[in-house]
Amino acid sequence: MARVSQEHLDARRRQILDGAARCFARNGFHATSMQDVLTEVGLSAGAVYRYFGGKDELIGAIAAEAFAGIRGAFEEASRATPPPTPDVLLGAVLRLFLEERIAGADRQAFARLIVQVWTETLRNEELAKTLAEGYHGMRAAWTDLVTAYRASGLLRADVPADHVARTLIAVAQGFIAQQALFGDVAVDVLEDGLRGLMSMSVDPVG
Repeated sequence: MARVSQEHLDARRRQILDGAARCFARNGFHATSMQDVLTEVGLSAGAVYRYFGGKDELIGAIAAEAFAGIRGAFEEASRATPPPTPDVLLGAVLRLFLEERIAGADRQAFARLIVQVWTETLRNEELAKTLAEGYHGMRAAWTDLVTAYRASGLLRADVPADHVARTLIAVAQGFIAQQALFGDVAVDVLEDGLRGLMSMSVDPVG
C-alpha cells in the first residue's frame, strides 16, 4: 500500500478545519453536530476522527491556528525597518482573518465564530488555556513591536510597552465584536479611525 504523503495529510487536516469553521460560523458551536461537519467536508467519520476527537478539539485547533498566524504577523512586522504603523498592521491582519480566512464564510460569520470561541472558554478549560496562551503570546509580540516603534523614533518612551500592546489588542477585539454583532464594518473604518487618533497632537489646539 502506498504511503500517504505529509502534504496529503496536511491538506486533509486543512479541509476538515475549514469545513468545521464554516459550520460553527454558520450555525453556532453548540448547534453544530459532528455529523454536520462530516457532511460539510464530505468525509467519513473515520477520516475526520483520525485528526480530531470531536468538536472541542476542532474549535481548539481553529483558535490555536488563528493565534499562531496573528502572532507571526506581528513578529514579522517587528523585524521590518521601519515597522508598519498600527493602522497598517491591524488592517492587514484583520483583512487576512476576516476576509480571506475561510472560503465560503463572510466576514460577519467568521467574526461570530471568534466571539463563540471567547464565550466557549467559560466552560472549556482546555480552550481557555489555549486562549490565554495565545493572548499572552500576542502581548509579547506587540511589546516587541512597540520596542521597534521606539527604536525607529515613532513612539514616545514614557508609556509601558505592555500597556500599548494591550490597548492595541483591545482595539482589534472591539472591532471583531462590532463585526460579529452588527456586520458591515469595513476594515477601512478601523484604519481611518486609528490614523485619525495617531494624528492627534499632545499640545492643546488653540
